[in-house]
Amino acid sequence: MKKIYGTGVWLGLLVLCVLTAVAGPSMKAEPPAPKPAPVKALFVSDIHFDPFWDPSKLDRLRAAQVSEWKTILAAPEAADRAERFTQLEQTCKLRVSPDTSYELYAASLRAISTDAGKVRFVVLSGDLMAHEFQCKFMALAPQATPGEYRAFAEKTIEFVMRELRAALPGVPVYAALGNNDSDCGDYELDANGEFLKAIGDNMTADLPKGDRASALRRFAEGGFYSARLPVPLERTRILVLDDLFMSQRYQTCGGKDDPAPAAAQIAWLEQQLATARQHHEKVWVMTHIPPGVNIYATVTRGTDVCGGGKPQMFLKSDALADAIAQYGDVIQLAIFAHTHMDELRLLKPKTQDGPQQGVAIKMVGSISPIGGNNPSFTVAEIDPATTEMKDYQVFAATDKTGAKWSEEYDFAKTYHEPAFTAATVGDLIAEFRADPSAQSAPSASYIQNFDSHGASLEVLKPVWKTYACDLMGEDADDFRKCVCGGQ
Repeated sequence: MKKIYGTGVWLGLLVLCVLTAVAGPSMKAEPPAPKPAPVKALFVSDIHFDPFWDPSKLDRLRAAQVSEWKTILAAPEAADRAERFTQLEQTCKLRVSPDTSYELYAASLRAISTDAGKVRFVVLSGDLMAHEFQCKFMALAPQATPGEYRAFAEKTIEFVMRELRAALPGVPVYAALGNNDSDCGDYELDANGEFLKAIGDNMTADLPKGDRASALRRFAEGGFYSARLPVPLERTRILVLDDLFMSQRYQTCGGKDDPAPAAAQIAWLEQQLATARQHHEKVWVMTHIPPGVNIYATVTRGTDVCGGGKPQMFLKSDALADAIAQYGDVIQLAIFAHTHMDELRLLKPKTQDGPQQGVAIKMVGSISPIGGNNPSFTVAEIDPATTEMKDYQVFAATDKTGAKWSEEYDFAKTYHEPAFTAATVGDLIAEFRADPSAQSAPSASYIQNFDSHGASLEVLKPVWKTYACDLMGEDADDFRKCVCGGQ
């Protein structure tokens, strides 16, 4: 029996060796699967389309369907266009440069079609309508009723969205409203009003079917909604807010203060983020007006912050910043705009509980050149597995006509960072704060690219230390400590 057993063992080993020899090549470890290619997305903001560029066309635009607007706007201009438009701008006390004409918008969309033609989705972070929209309309149509004005504002929103979609056929657009997007004036809007109900269909037209009904209901309430980002991004939603209601300057169409819409959105945001954390989902947050200090207003007003003066804040409270900052484990990216400049921020939680990395903010430059900047847009590269922004390129016009465009800079190449995350943005801000005279290469690059044509060397560099103190979305006290040497 021992002999038989021993023979069986040797035969088994022999068979195993033969099988191993035969199957060996196929049993080698497979090379790791290549990482999926980044998903490209277009970030565009502050279009500020101005249908009053040729005042003689207003009556035809009012009478026409939006599908006819392009033909009207592209028609030859009136002989006195420039004179009448200049008078209109003076009447409405506008500044520096005009907003986006039809010609500039068309040129911008051609550049987007060329340089962003392979994007999988678009995020539009607010301000589709021109500055002083109501003033211009009423100056040219003084007998118009509020309802007629609302109808024209709705048409303008529809035209802007229609043309953007035509430039990128089949690409979904996730859009937010800005402080100029209203039927009753800048920083004025009614929650649950007719305007929000009327434009909701258009603004949410590209959202996934399963999200559409809820998004329409929320948008009608206050211009906010939740929707899934497209595949191959994994388990990721975008939460879109209308933080006009949180602005220092917000009032209803009747000129009253109303804190209820802001409180409702903050409560909704916190509930959405808590649910995402519980379900191990990832989130992007997008709205228009950033939290933190309004540096431009604070500096131009000569506020003596170190002498006890209060810095001008964008929002009425820190509620939005606090809500976002506490969910750094959930929020992969926050997108803001409003300043018209290409910027970054970091929101850090104030408490020591929970994740401490904070949330990186990308602030998107404008199409409108009204601030003296050249028009620009951003093409982002997103990791489909983590939904982190791995890189982005900013494309800018070489002048304010938008006739020629080129890549202005690449984030990864300029700052030598592997991704746009809370950690990398925090490192950059630390470098900026350690360089108050803006001598380092990162500081110089940031300043150069801030307004898309380099004039910020004269504007931003003299206040660089103060500006860097606002890059973490500080409240007024923390900002003062940073500026005045407290940290």
